[in-house]
Amino acid sequence: MIKFSVTKQQNFWLTFSGLAMVASIIVMIISFNLIKAPLRPSLDFIGGTRLQLELACVAQQNCQEILTTAPIQEILNESNLGSSSVQIIDQYTLSIRTETLDVDSRTKLIGTLTEKIGEFDPKTTQIDTVGPTIGKELFRSGILALLASFAGIIIYLTFRFQLDYAIFAIVALVHDTLVTCGVFSVLGLVANVEVDSLFLVSLLTIIGFSVNDTVVIYDRIRENFEQNEKDEIKRTVNEIVDESVMQTLTRSINTNVTTLLPLVAIFIFGGATLKYFALALIVGFILGTYSTIFGASALLAWWRNRKEKVTVDTLRSEQN
Repeated sequence: MIKFSVTKQQNFWLTFSGLAMVASIIVMIISFNLIKAPLRPSLDFIGGTRLQLELACVAQQNCQEILTTAPIQEILNESNLGSSSVQIIDQYTLSIRTETLDVDSRTKLIGTLTEKIGEFDPKTTQIDTVGPTIGKELFRSGILALLASFAGIIIYLTFRFQLDYAIFAIVALVHDTLVTCGVFSVLGLVANVEVDSLFLVSLLTIIGFSVNDTVVIYDRIRENFEQNEKDEIKRTVNEIVDESVMQTLTRSINTNVTTLLPLVAIFIFGGATLKYFALALIVGFILGTYSTIFGASALLAWWRNRKEKVTVDTLRSEQN
C-alpha cells in the first residue's frame, strides 16, 4: 500500500490550491479585459447561424461516400470560420454552427461546400439564426443549476455528517470548478477554445464526481473518529485523517484512472463536438481527486486541530 502523510504537508497543499484558484481568477479577469468575457463564449451564448445541409444523392439514392468532419472543418478554416462547430447527422447530412452570417456570406459558404463536398438538396436545407437572448437563457439556467447543486450538497452533507464537513467539501468543489474554468480561460486566450452548453454540463458532472469521492473519504474519517473514542489508546486528528486517506486512496485512484481512460479516448477519437467536453471532464476529474485527498481532508484536519486547541486553551483558562 502507498503510504504518505497528507497532514504533514497540509500547508503546502492548501497554499498550492489557493494559488491555483487565485491564478484562475486573474486569468479570467485578463480574458474579460481582452475579449469581454472570462471564458471565450461559443454560439450557444452569443448567438449565430446554423446551417443544416443534406446531400442531394440521398433523394436520388446513389450516395457513395459518407460525410466526415475533417474536410468540412478544413473548408471552414479556409473561410475564416475556424471557430465553427460541425456535426454529421445520418452520414449524409451536416450541421454547421457558426458566427452570424448575412445572405451573401451564407451563399458563398454553401457554394464552396457544394464545390468541394458535393451537391446539396435545396428542399431539405435549413438555415436558422440563434440570437444572444437564447444564449443568456442558457447561461442563466446553467449558473442556477450550479448554485442549486452546491446548495443541495451542503444540505445533504450537513445532515449526513456535520456542517464543517459540508463547508470544506464545497470549498473543494469551488476549487475544482474554478481551476477548470481557469484552464479553459487560458485555452480560450491562446488557442481560441470556446465554451458551450456542454461545458456547463461538464462542470455539473465534475461536481458530482468530486463530491462522491469526498463523501467516501469523509465517511471513513467519521468512522475512524467514532472508533477512536472507543479505543483506549487515542490517536491524534492528523493520524486519523492520514489513516482514512490511506484506506480509501487505492479506491480513489482506481476510480479516477478507469474513468479517465474512456475520456482520453473520446478526446482523441470523439471528434470536434465532444473533444473539449471530454477535456473539461479530464481536467475536472483530476482536480476532483486531488482536492478530495489533499484539499478537503487537509482542511478538515486543520479545522479539527484548531477546535481541539481552542477547547484545551479554554479548559486551561477556566482552571487557572
